[in-house]
Formats: sequence, C-alpha cells, structure tokens
Amino acid sequence: MTLIALVLAAVYSPLLALREIVVDGTARVNAAEVQTALAEQMGTPLALLDFGKIEKQLAAFPLIRSYVTETLPPGTLLIHVVERQPLASIQQGGQYLLIDPAGITIQESVERIPGVPLIDLAGADTSSAAFTSVVEVLLALPATLLAQVDTVTARTQDDVRMTFAGVGQQVSWGSAEDSDKKAVLLAALIGKIDPNRPGLFDVSAPNNGVFRPS
Repeated sequence: MTLIALVLAAVYSPLLALREIVVDGTARVNAAEVQTALAEQMGTPLALLDFGKIEKQLAAFPLIRSYVTETLPPGTLLIHVVERQPLASIQQGGQYLLIDPAGITIQESVERIPGVPLIDLAGADTSSAAFTSVVEVLLALPATLLAQVDTVTARTQDDVRMTFAGVGQQVSWGSAEDSDKKAVLLAALIGKIDPNRPGLFDVSAPNNGVFRPS
C-alpha cells in the first residue's frame, strides 16, 4: 500500500503538472492561439488533463483536420496538428473561397486564388453530389496534371469537365466512376498531343479516350 501511495503521489504531484504546451505541424493555424485556448489546463497534473475539453477547444479551429496529443513528463503537452489541405476554390457571394476536399473554407479572398482550380457547380453547393464528383476527380489526378487545371465545372455528378491553363484545352470526364483509369488515360493522351493545340480530351469512357481538335 505504501508503494501505491508513493506512485499516486508522484503521478498527481504538482511536479508533474502542465507547464508548457507545444504545438507543431501548423502553417495556417496560429499555434499561439491554440496555446491560449488551452491555457486553463495549465497547472493541472498531466494525469488529470481533461482531454474531452481539449477536443472541444480544438474543434473551434476549423483548419485543424486532426491532431494527436502526447504528454511528456515532467510538464509538457505536445499537440501534433494535421491541417486541412487546399484543393480548389469556389466563388461565393462575391468572394473566392479556398476549400479542402471536405468543402471547409481555408481562406477567403476578393480576388481569384492562384495555384488551385476554380470550381463551378452551376449553382449547387459543396454538399451536392456534383461537388463530391469533382473532388473525387481532382484527387485522382497526378500532381503534374492537377497543376495544369484552370477550371472545373459540373452541372451534375455525371458531367465533370475541366479546362487546362494555356490554350484552354478541355477535358470531358463524365462521372467520377473509374477516375483512376481515366487519369492514366488522360495522361497518355496528353503525352501524344501538342499542348498548344486547342481541343477536347474525352475520357468519359475509361477504355476509349479520344482527342477532338477544335
């Protein structure tokens, strides 16, 4: 019993209380704001930290996709953050919204956001089947092709179309079904066509892609 008492006394001792919160993995999330949000945990023995409350407090940061906590005696809490990654942008209410694959807004801008495709859902929103299809298509593209996509449109979930930067070569993708096969097929077709030649790549049938000059 004496040994148990000593162990408990050590575990719950102020010597093992939280004195430092370290946040890593952040680029868009302000690490100092995360530390401030969790400040009321300071002074609490590591064994008594309220991780349920920590979860609620971190939920206030929409740019945090996930995180892992780690306690490091004698008094440090490490929070390893995984941020949401931008995929594309949409135009809404006169602004451009940089969004992740879940449709969560990462950044707002009055000007078009460079470096990512602009999605046009013909009036639908990010909860629509059309948006889900567009996301599946973009995620299936290799980085080299994704970097060339200027705009993506989808009137329905089965009518995904893309336009490449440059001379405006277009892609008729169709539905998100067999997107991995379509991505391979598209890459093969692009490798055979002059990038300065306007036209339409049709990979809506994943086993029979064609290029139609315009």
